[in-house]
Amino acid sequence: MNDFWQHCSALLERELTPQQYVTWIKPLAPVAFDAAANTLSIAAPNRFKLDWVKSQFSGRISDLARDFWNAPIEVQFVLDPKVGQRSAAGAAPLAPRAPLPAANPAPVTAGPAPSGAADANAPAPAGMNAATAAAVAAVAAAQAAQAAQANAAALNADEAADLDLPSLTAHEAAAGRRTWRPGAASANSEAADSMYERSKLNPVLTFDNFVTGKANQLARAAAIQVADNPGISYNPLFLYGGVGLGKTHLIHAIGNQLLLDKPGARIRYIHAEQYVSDVVKAYQRKAFDDFKRYYHSLDLLLIDDIQFFSGKSRTQEEFFYAFEALVANKAQVIITSDTYPKEISGIDDRLISRFDSGLTVAIEPPELEMRVAILMRKAQSEGVSLSEDVAFFVAKHLRSNVRELEGALRKILAYSKFHGREITIELTKEALKDLLTVQNRQISVENIQKTVADFYNIKVADMYSKKRPANIARPRQIAMYLAKELTQKSLPEIGELFGGRDHTTVLHAVRKIADERGKDAQLNHELHVLEQTLKG
Repeated sequence: MNDFWQHCSALLERELTPQQYVTWIKPLAPVAFDAAANTLSIAAPNRFKLDWVKSQFSGRISDLARDFWNAPIEVQFVLDPKVGQRSAAGAAPLAPRAPLPAANPAPVTAGPAPSGAADANAPAPAGMNAATAAAVAAVAAAQAAQAAQANAAALNADEAADLDLPSLTAHEAAAGRRTWRPGAASANSEAADSMYERSKLNPVLTFDNFVTGKANQLARAAAIQVADNPGISYNPLFLYGGVGLGKTHLIHAIGNQLLLDKPGARIRYIHAEQYVSDVVKAYQRKAFDDFKRYYHSLDLLLIDDIQFFSGKSRTQEEFFYAFEALVANKAQVIITSDTYPKEISGIDDRLISRFDSGLTVAIEPPELEMRVAILMRKAQSEGVSLSEDVAFFVAKHLRSNVRELEGALRKILAYSKFHGREITIELTKEALKDLLTVQNRQISVENIQKTVADFYNIKVADMYSKKRPANIARPRQIAMYLAKELTQKSLPEIGELFGGRDHTTVLHAVRKIADERGKDAQLNHELHVLEQTLKG
């Protein structure tokens, strides 16, 4: 088990940046291996690290474990605070405190003094002179004061953690960074921990590894502008789009860039569900003053999936006040959602108007070239050479989002390793057999025609007819465009399904709608709604 972890750590250290390795991998430790059940347990020192490593690195660690033991290994992550203590044991010692006058002072505890501990109010033992007794009493009093302070700090920290309000301020974290010493890996790790646990940012998600194409280039440009000029350009910035299109990646990239440019900035990433939970806890604990003080003092608030605020009136009220305070203080607010602001149900009109007061940008499903680029870059990051024809095949068949592409690539890589075969189109077809079957079954031209006809309030028969009024011709062109984008049908096949039209008619419709989509925000929004409806 330990041999594997040394091997795994060495490989991950080469694959990751020093900051990523020190922050996420170095604090982990293997704690158990069950050969009969083929399970490996790895401990993390805190919940934040456990959740993040589990979501970001479990796949890679599982792959390495399978290669090491030549068998599928289930990797389980467990919480063990002692792991962090063992990790910190190698740190350079702190400067010693001035010695206390007692030879063996009682340990400082947050609870009742243990048996044998000095008591400031206890009478001096027989034979002890007045000076010694006074010294012992002073030590006991100091210990009691320290214990009280430690107990209060622990309670405050627990409450802050329960409310998910990090106890470290940005300025304290910045001061901690200024004390870093070259070569002090443990100190660097602790400072990085405080920085990322405070902001909840994922240091892996940056502008550098965000693949850009026509579908997201406007969103990326706006994000960079906001990162360069927070609180000035586009406040708030509202990004919307379907699942797995890169909204979360972009807002983490903004936070990471600002943290790099301004290390003392007070930044917080939070999912809307967690914000709702914190509002409830603050209400139950009567801790709204702390809650407001924390959120109103941020320099950058990144809130993900705000559609989860739907129907939560108290949460919406608190967020409205926080939003107003932040914008008034020139702090930046960035919001994501799965749909256009005015389309979110159950949200107060006051908030909708605030969302619309900045810049709203859609992130669309990636086009073919972008999907190929995403696959090639992801394969490269995994240390695998992926041919363009394989990447093109996968990109052509999987169109919905980045997450789906990455999941497909992981299946291909695992299938290739398990069978010891080179990655070819034939192997890819085998690996993705179930996924491709589902994709081909999901969307048909007939379904597209019916959905578009319903959306524009025309008859399905109009899709096949020779009628050419604008209220019919336009939806028909949109349906042809979607048929080309969302199915594997050729232009002649699509033309045949639209009343026996020539393939050049279909090509004209596809090019016309594609060109207008980039210029017409209303059309772009309508297409987005239709695509999401068709994909379920």
